[in-house]
Amino acid sequence: MSIFDQKTVSYIPCCLCGTTIPPNPSNMCISCIRGQVDITEGIPKQVYCSWCKGCGRYLSPPNFWLLADLESKELLTFCLKRIKGLKQVKLVDAGFVYTEPHSKRLKVKLTVQKEVFNGTILQQVFVVEIIIQNNFCPDCHKVEAKDMWSAKVQLRQKVEHKRTFLWLEQLILKHQAHVNAVNTTEQPDGIDFYFHTKSHAMKFIQFMTSMVPMKYSDSKQLVSHDIRSNEYTYKYTFIAEVAPVCKDDLVCLSNKMANQLGAISNLVLCHKISNQIYLIDPFTLQTATINSVYWQAPFRSIQSREHLTDFMVLDIEPIDRNNTGRFCLAEAEVARLSDFGRNDRTYFTVTHLGNVLEPGDTCSGYDMSVANFNDDDVLPLRGKSVRSEIVIVRKTYPLHRKLNKKRKFRLARLKMQHSADAAKKFIRDRHERNLEEFIRDLEEDPELRSMVNLYKGPGGSGGAVAEPMGGDDMELDEEDVEPDFPEPDVEELVDLVDGLELY
Repeated sequence: MSIFDQKTVSYIPCCLCGTTIPPNPSNMCISCIRGQVDITEGIPKQVYCSWCKGCGRYLSPPNFWLLADLESKELLTFCLKRIKGLKQVKLVDAGFVYTEPHSKRLKVKLTVQKEVFNGTILQQVFVVEIIIQNNFCPDCHKVEAKDMWSAKVQLRQKVEHKRTFLWLEQLILKHQAHVNAVNTTEQPDGIDFYFHTKSHAMKFIQFMTSMVPMKYSDSKQLVSHDIRSNEYTYKYTFIAEVAPVCKDDLVCLSNKMANQLGAISNLVLCHKISNQIYLIDPFTLQTATINSVYWQAPFRSIQSREHLTDFMVLDIEPIDRNNTGRFCLAEAEVARLSDFGRNDRTYFTVTHLGNVLEPGDTCSGYDMSVANFNDDDVLPLRGKSVRSEIVIVRKTYPLHRKLNKKRKFRLARLKMQHSADAAKKFIRDRHERNLEEFIRDLEEDPELRSMVNLYKGPGGSGGAVAEPMGGDDMELDEEDVEPDFPEPDVEELVDLVDGLELY
């Protein structure tokens, strides 16, 4: 190898301190460059930002409030936007330096680069301190000023129970539809929801409309008027009425409505409620659904769950043995439980629960031979014959109820204030009865409980809600009860969440 092919590295002295360094465009060492040039000049080392101590949001000027957790990506992005002068340098890295949560300080460690002295790239690391200033966002300011709401939704249903509202409460909690509500008040005949803006109230109404058959009307009240800027401030009230037809209700349709639904029988049973009303003729298995058409010719139930009578199935014979669907038509012989030991009277009927009931089972149904009806409600049935006076609605599990077995799940509840009327003792007792009936519905209906969240008890599987309100004191073993009781599995339960109120 020739000496001319060998590469030698030449060094030069720094023009300021004389330290030997490789040649660079500035002819200075790194220490002298950093002493002569500060690439962070123009970038503030302290920044102030406003934080709402009511809702925990940060103000992003001019008027947007951001909700972000400590040391999250969203908060880091917010902090970088608050630091001015970063456009003059190249941001290489950024991250939080730990500070105490109560210190009202956020420290962001930044690594930046900038070209200095004819192509020399200088990198520097520094910390910017962000000072948190307590403030109130406009929404929390209204709360503190006792002028907290601009729109109110009054949810009502004209029935004697509140099981529908218990179900809606679980749907609201599962889908987080109440996050924009500033307050919730329980009323004797429903629930009131309060919102900051009209748009939040409309969004809540749209959610409710997608869940239950409902109609609403609105009104507004003038609060203030600025004659200089011609600005008006209103308070809006929405009255939302849920259809007064519930699951297991017996309904008498008008002739016009029955013809519109495919010439279904006038006497039908409601077997499901969603944003539509699902009806079935228990004597023919013909089904129909009613959507918003209900409000064009509304009707009400002629018999509800409070009028159910307990029966014992003595014999049952399926009419169509090849039917393996949810409903199966069958001929059944039943007797009232209250008649046992008094008389031998039995009833022959046709039921849609042929694939559920077996001889010896107990069930609930409507005995129309002893029922009292309003003449206007049953007017379409005049001159028409009914196939049977007994309409079987559902299978019951009395032996399982007598076990007094503790439940493994809990239900969440909304944080609600109670009005003076709703706090009365007899109303609270009615609420406890409705809650117990609703929980039993969840236990016996897998489809219904799949729509809500069931939470584990405080002690895992050992947590419980106190079970039933009454019954005999006879002692039973688990082997003696109904083997087909559809009890929820542990896999269906959800872990508890901090801050969640439970029934």
